Amino acid sequence: MISRLLRAGLLALAAAALLAPAAGRAAVETPFFAEQVAAGKLPPVGERLPAEPRMVTFDDDGAQQGRPGGDMTMLMARAKDVRIMFAYFYARLVTYTPDLTLEPDILRSIDVEDNRVFTLHLRPGHRWSDGSPFTAEDFRYWWEDVILNQDVPPFGAPPEMLAGGEPPRFEVLDETTVRYSWNEPNPLFLPALAAARPLEIFGPSAYLKKFHVKYADAAELKERVKAAGQKSWAHLHNRVDNAYDNDNPDLPTLQPWVNTTAAPAERFVFVRNPFYHRVDPAGVQLPYIDRLLVQIADGKIIPAKAGAGEADLQARYLRFDNYTFLKQAAKRNGYKVDLWKTGNGAHLALFPNLNASDPGWRGLFRDVRFRRALSLAIDRDEINQAIYYGLAKPSNNTVLPRSPLFRPEYQQAWTRFDVREANRLLDEMGLTARGSENIRLMPDGRPLEIIVETAGESTEEVDVLELIADSWRKIGVKLFTKPSQLEVLRNRIYAGQTLMAIGKGVDNGIPTADMAPAEFVPMDQNQYQWPKWGQYYQTGGTAGEKPDMPAAVELMELMGQWRTAPDTAARAEAWHRILGIHADRVFTIGLINGTLQPVVVRSTLRNVPAEGIYNWDPGAHFGIYRPDTFWFAEPG
Repeated sequence: MISRLLRAGLLALAAAALLAPAAGRAAVETPFFAEQVAAGKLPPVGERLPAEPRMVTFDDDGAQQGRPGGDMTMLMARAKDVRIMFAYFYARLVTYTPDLTLEPDILRSIDVEDNRVFTLHLRPGHRWSDGSPFTAEDFRYWWEDVILNQDVPPFGAPPEMLAGGEPPRFEVLDETTVRYSWNEPNPLFLPALAAARPLEIFGPSAYLKKFHVKYADAAELKERVKAAGQKSWAHLHNRVDNAYDNDNPDLPTLQPWVNTTAAPAERFVFVRNPFYHRVDPAGVQLPYIDRLLVQIADGKIIPAKAGAGEADLQARYLRFDNYTFLKQAAKRNGYKVDLWKTGNGAHLALFPNLNASDPGWRGLFRDVRFRRALSLAIDRDEINQAIYYGLAKPSNNTVLPRSPLFRPEYQQAWTRFDVREANRLLDEMGLTARGSENIRLMPDGRPLEIIVETAGESTEEVDVLELIADSWRKIGVKLFTKPSQLEVLRNRIYAGQTLMAIGKGVDNGIPTADMAPAEFVPMDQNQYQWPKWGQYYQTGGTAGEKPDMPAAVELMELMGQWRTAPDTAARAEAWHRILGIHADRVFTIGLINGTLQPVVVRSTLRNVPAEGIYNWDPGAHFGIYRPDTFWFAEPG
């Protein structure tokens, strides 16, 4: 199905690319660059664009052609958070459309044969933001000089580039054509290229060769390594080659805006990329907005700042319980507040750590009766009414009704509030002894006191946990809440020190059968319920722990069946078996979903949809709605 989608997207894109020349429309110079062009510091726009730019069209959803100009301000809580802008900008080799089909973007086209052979065609004349050519050499350099170089971490191909455990055969066919071939199907490849944090299979080789021992002058490279305080040239190379983090203003990019500010800073300035590859139907080079200004502020006061009109576009750090306050101040401060649907499998979920280093707790969490009992002892209706005004829905952590894979039993498995059955399951496990406050005792005599750790970024999680603590007392389980910083929490989870965490459910709650079910399978250490199993997969078995629970092993086998499935129907069958196991075995304990995300939009900002899906992957939050087409009716 992916092959058909790409071919359909290719045909549509090829037709669109011919519209501008057929209409006799020349590229239109951007006012922001006019002075630099006149001074000879930049070539005119016709020479900056690829020979076949991507022409963006506007559909019937209210979006319209705009005009260039203006600055757009957004708020972030930490300097490191500017990496999110790479997701928002969402220029990719292939991209998802709002209806979640794939189409070429940076690529002119792509040919796919049986999900095994992928031939990528670049746009002739495409350039990086510094004006250097974007060609097949940038792909060759990344593959041969970085990935296959034994001195450069992470020492080998990313998991998305392995099929049957083997890397691809890589070929340069000509200056604008490369090919990746596998003996077995690799349906993970294209979705990974389109992800919010994408698989980047190329790099600005002209820039990066200055930091590579194979190409750089030895003395100069040694000085660079010393000046940067790095251990080796390979560590320096990794440090400067980090497109996603947006922390190297010198690194050329293909994104619509380029960061010009080095960290640490309280304000980051992104300016438009003079060599960006997209144009509108009138021949105007995108993006419309000249500069993006990212202001750093304490995350706790970002809702107040957004309500005071200090952001032109803001959703991150805003919660549904901010909606009333934001709405009241909207007209006075020149913005509107839209409510977007969310795409997480659960707005919040509990993650019992099956890899906990404490053997007593690990044994309990690995007993499905214990996980089921904890889920049954949560009054999700109470949480919905008390925290979400009755607007959410009790739910497992699974796919949403908007997904073609949705089945009610996945959403409802073990989510009813049934204290009697929860107590029966715990008694059946032999957890009948009680201590002080009528709290059950573990087999080793310790009280059943579960510490649930949070990232500490909002009071919402703490409020929800207080309600869960009340209901869990009815089954003799005591809950304590421990807030911490996100990075600290993740490191504790990876090490097995955290017993249980609370956070968002699966990122992609709206998958199709042709999207990978990786979030429901132990393939990533960021999956809090089995971090060491995920690390084992990600590192090819060099770190972490091999899955040793039968259900987890079965999930990995089903993932293999999905990867080698001959068609969409067979992939859907593998998906349903995975979803059924995941729901029945309660590897994560979903709480509610169906919550809405407030989105603050400046009244003069156009082309931001009033209704959208605020989702990380697929979607990249604002990314699939093409922020390069947002524009100000009155440039700010």
